[in-house]
Amino acid sequence: MTFSSVVGRFRILALAEAVSWAGLLLGMFFKYVVVQNEIGVKIFGPIHGFVFVAFILVTLMTKEPLKWDARTLLLGLLSSIPPFGTVLFERWAAKTGRLDEPASAPSPEQP
Repeated sequence: MTFSSVVGRFRILALAEAVSWAGLLLGMFFKYVVVQNEIGVKIFGPIHGFVFVAFILVTLMTKEPLKWDARTLLLGLLSSIPPFGTVLFERWAAKTGRLDEPASAPSPEQP
């Protein structure tokens, strides 16, 4: 999985979005339940916001190269809302072939 391919970028950001959600939820837990200290939210809030926007953008940029229909695109975008939804969507998309790399055109044989 590399950041240089469409699928790689999507998978990395889907995982990063879920991890940033976990950090934000942990920060909120400490802020509101344990120590009433908001440092976790101040750290993970902006990180999650940045990764959320990056995931939305990479999902929009993934539609054309992977030939996603509107339904798949909408599910991908909506998966960013609930915690860990991006990981569930990524696994479903991989299982159903929606993250298969597009076949590259065969190179013409040289005489």
